[in-house]
Amino acid sequence: MNTALLIPLLAIPILPNLWCIWHSYSHEFDRPAEKALWMAAGIFLPVLGGLAYLVFGQRRARKA
Repeated sequence: MNTALLIPLLAIPILPNLWCIWHSYSHEFDRPAEKALWMAAGIFLPVLGGLAYLVFGQRRARKA
């Protein structure tokens, strides 16, 4: 397989985690522990943490 195509395909699963970490850092939540929990999920649960944040956490965040 072509390396130029393989690298972007391997990066796709990382994107939800990067979004999770950035979005939870730059937004406020009802409790500070919830913010820390979402950031930890993005860091320590590679694909599942980011996807869970997109489904559940993003709605709970409000602009800082």
